[in-house]
Amino acid sequence: MNSKGLKDFLPTSAKEVSELGWEYVDIIIFTGDAYVDHPSFGAATIGRVLQESGYRVAIVPQPNWRDDLRDFKKLGAPRLFFGVTSGAMDSMINHYTANKRIRRNDAYTPGGSSGMRPDNAVIVYSKILKSLYPQVPVVLGGVEASLRRVTHYDYWQDKLLPSVLVSSGADLLVYGMGERAILEIAAAFNTGAALEEVKTCRQIGFLSDYKDSGGSEVIILNSYEVCLSNKKALIDNFNIIERESDSLYPKYLVEPVGEKFIHITPPHPLPDEKELDSYFDLPFTKLPHPRYKDKHIPAYEMIKFSINTHRGCFGSCSFCTISAHQGKFVQSRSERSILNEIERLTQMDSFSGVISDAGGPTANMYGMKGFDKSLCARCKRNSCIYPSICNNLDISHDRLLNLYTKILDIPGIRKMFVGSGIRYDLFLEEKGYLSDSGKEYMKQVILRHTSGRFKIAPEHTEEKVLKIMGKPAFDSFAFLKKEFMRITGSAGKKYELVPYFISSHPGCTMEDMRKLASNPLLKGINTDQVQDFTPTPMTRSSIMYYTGLDPKTLKNIYIEKDSNQRQKQKSFFFNKI
Repeated sequence: MNSKGLKDFLPTSAKEVSELGWEYVDIIIFTGDAYVDHPSFGAATIGRVLQESGYRVAIVPQPNWRDDLRDFKKLGAPRLFFGVTSGAMDSMINHYTANKRIRRNDAYTPGGSSGMRPDNAVIVYSKILKSLYPQVPVVLGGVEASLRRVTHYDYWQDKLLPSVLVSSGADLLVYGMGERAILEIAAAFNTGAALEEVKTCRQIGFLSDYKDSGGSEVIILNSYEVCLSNKKALIDNFNIIERESDSLYPKYLVEPVGEKFIHITPPHPLPDEKELDSYFDLPFTKLPHPRYKDKHIPAYEMIKFSINTHRGCFGSCSFCTISAHQGKFVQSRSERSILNEIERLTQMDSFSGVISDAGGPTANMYGMKGFDKSLCARCKRNSCIYPSICNNLDISHDRLLNLYTKILDIPGIRKMFVGSGIRYDLFLEEKGYLSDSGKEYMKQVILRHTSGRFKIAPEHTEEKVLKIMGKPAFDSFAFLKKEFMRITGSAGKKYELVPYFISSHPGCTMEDMRKLASNPLLKGINTDQVQDFTPTPMTRSSIMYYTGLDPKTLKNIYIEKDSNQRQKQKSFFFNKI
C-alpha cells in the first residue's frame, strides 16, 4: 500500500496536472500545511470530497509568499474558484507560544522547520490571489477562517479585529466542517451562477453592502465599531453566536462593520452516519505527497496510525474552540466504516500493528446523543454535561466498548491506544460511577488502551476557577485516583496517572496556583503537564480575557495579563514556591 505514485494524489504542480492529461483545474486549494493525503488534514479531505464529485482539484501546499509569487502563479487560474486555508491550526497559535515568543518548529512542515507559512495566513494568501486574479472567487475555510468569521479578540495584537472577510478581501468563507458547504458552492459556480447567487448557499460568510438576509429569519448583531467602544456589546454578540452555534437549528446572523455587513448564513444539517462515513471512505493514501520524499513531518508521524471515530463535543469548556467549529452535537461514524479503515491500515508496509489513537475531540463521546431529538432541538444549554448531565443524554459507554473489542479482534492489530482527551465526568463523580458501562470503560481504558500513562484533564483544583472554565468539581478526582490505584494494583501494573492543568486562566490568581500545587490529592503524582492559557478567537475564555467580565453574569473576573506574572503562575506549580 506504500507504493503510491503521483497519480494517487491530488496534483501539486503544473507538471503533475499535465501528466494527468488535464487542460484545466476546477479548484485550486492553497494551504499553510504540507500536503498529507490523510483525513486529519482539512485540505486533503476537502480536495478528496470535491474530487469524488467529479471536480478537478489541485493543492498548493505552503506557497512562498515572499518571492516573486511563482507558487501562486504556477497553476494559473482555476475554472471555478480558489480555496484558502491556514491549515489544521490557526497560524498565530502555530507560530507563537502563550508568552508570544516565536516557536522554533512547525509540526505541519517537513523537517519541522518554522517560517514556511505567514502570520495570518488566510489573509496573506487571499490578498495575493485577489491581486493576481481579481475576477476569480476566493473561498476561505479551515479553523483560522472559521473562528475569525465575525468580530473577535486577537491576543497577539491585543485588540479587537473585524471579520477576516474584511481584511482578506475574500469573496466567501466556509465555517465549521465544510464538506457539504464546499460542494454546494462548487455546484453553484459550476452551473454558471454569479457570485451574488452563490451567496444564498448555507454555512458561509460574506461581506456585502446590504443588510437584507433574503427572507431568512435574521439576528442583527452589534456592529464592530460598537463593540470597539463597548465591551458589553461584544459580550452580547458572543452570547448570541454561542447560543446559535450550540443550537440544532441556528439562525441567520448579520454583523455591521463600517458601511458594510458580514452575513453568516445558517449551517447545513449535521451529517448522518452514512454521510460521515462517505468522507472517511474516500481513497486517501494516508501518506505525505511524494514531493517530500523521506522528510519527516511531525504532525503526520503523530496521527498516521490514528482513527477518527466522531466529530463534535458537548462539553463546552470555556477555553475550547471545538463546539464553535465542529458543533455541540456529536456525529459518529459507523463501526463498519471505522473497522474498514483499520483493515486498510494493516495493509500499509510501515504499520506495526499499533493504533496510536481511536477517538475524537473527546474520546469517550462516541455514539452519545440525546434520547429525544425534539428536546435537543429546543435546548438552549451550552453544555450537555455541565453543570450537570442532561437527563436526555445517553451516556452509555457500551457502544464504545463494543467498538474497542472489535478493533482488537482485527487480524494484525496488536494494540490500540486512546490518545484523545477523556471526559471522566461522563462515567464517574465524587460519589462513584454513573453506570456499569462507565465503570467497565475506565477499567478497559486503563488496562488495555494506555501506554502506562493514564492522561486526564481536571484543568484546575479550585472551584471558582473550574466554574469559570466550565469544568466539573475537583472532588471527583479523588474517586478517580482511588479507582486508578485499585485497578492498576489489582492487575499488578505500575502505571502513572497524568493530570493536565492550565495556569493564568481568567479567574486564576497566584493564590489559586499555590493551592493547586499543594493539593494533597496530587501528592505522589507527576504534575509536569501545565499549560499557560492562550486566548484563542471565538472562545468564552478569550471574551473574559479581553473584557474582564464573565459573559454569563457580567461580573468582574480577575485577569492576569502581565507576562512575568503569567510565567510565575506556571513556574510556581513546578517549583512549589
